Amino acid sequence: MSSSDRRPFPLLALLSIVFVLAVLWVGLRFQRPPPSEPTAAPAAQTAEAEGRTVTHGQGTTVVPLTPRRVVVFDPAALDILQALEVEVYAVAGDTFPKHLAAFNDAKYPRMGTLFEPDYEALQAARPDLIITGGRSSAKYANLSRIAPTVDVPMSGKDYLDSVIANTQMLARIFGKEEKARALIESLRQSVAELRQVAAARGKGLVVLVTGGRMSAYGPGSRFGVIHGDFGVPEAAEGLRISLHGESISSEFIREKDPDWLFVIDRDAATGQKEGNARQVLDNELVRQTAAWRKGQVVYLDPATIYLSGGGLQSVNLLREQVASAYAHAP
Repeated sequence: MSSSDRRPFPLLALLSIVFVLAVLWVGLRFQRPPPSEPTAAPAAQTAEAEGRTVTHGQGTTVVPLTPRRVVVFDPAALDILQALEVEVYAVAGDTFPKHLAAFNDAKYPRMGTLFEPDYEALQAARPDLIITGGRSSAKYANLSRIAPTVDVPMSGKDYLDSVIANTQMLARIFGKEEKARALIESLRQSVAELRQVAAARGKGLVVLVTGGRMSAYGPGSRFGVIHGDFGVPEAAEGLRISLHGESISSEFIREKDPDWLFVIDRDAATGQKEGNARQVLDNELVRQTAAWRKGQVVYLDPATIYLSGGGLQSVNLLREQVASAYAHAP
């Protein structure tokens, strides 16, 4: 074929081909799946990554995995943390039992009292965990607005079980489970030994003295550990269970005639007149009881049982005092 027979490629056909290719390219592009966007983690997973969820006396709280600026508003919780060898940043109050005397040191800033937190100081302290309990439990809602807060509950009915549960809860927060297991096992064993001794040593009466007045406490009360867990038989059954005990008189004590009197001097515990309980009890009626005649009136360490009662160490110290009284009795 000669060059004269060739025809130029029509321009319209060329444009048609370009148009078709363009359409095909666009179609293929839009058929491709869009690049996947990062999926937001569920709220629960996010929270778990930042801390651990703890169930406590007033609900559940997500706490940091490694709390470092811990503020404690409960002496019983402070007692447990010390036993677990956990360092705290700040405390509340200025009266501590002997075994917690280290917290009198000025290196532990004061965040108010057990009843009234210093909110301004707390804001400045920037805590990452606050612990309430007992006298400070009523302030839980306010404190939880400042930082993650857990509340350490206490039950007179299940006194020892409450102490153990609180120890386990705090141990989980600070990764001290192994230490807690050893302490709990030791406490359980020593309490079991005391129960065997107490069952055969006669009946007892727990009396709190304050301002010249007396109250008796039975099982299930705030000092019910002596009867309920230590196994001291009751000299006065059916006592009313209340925060302040059942008001009694010297005549009541003589009538019940306990073999043992376990006395708590509240005034001494709160830094008021020490020895007031001895004066109140030293009267003609109480002197007629078996407890007085046999020299079996035990003045329990007031700060330990009244201020930090419910702490792991406090329960053990109380157990030691009762066991020692039995061991030295005639």
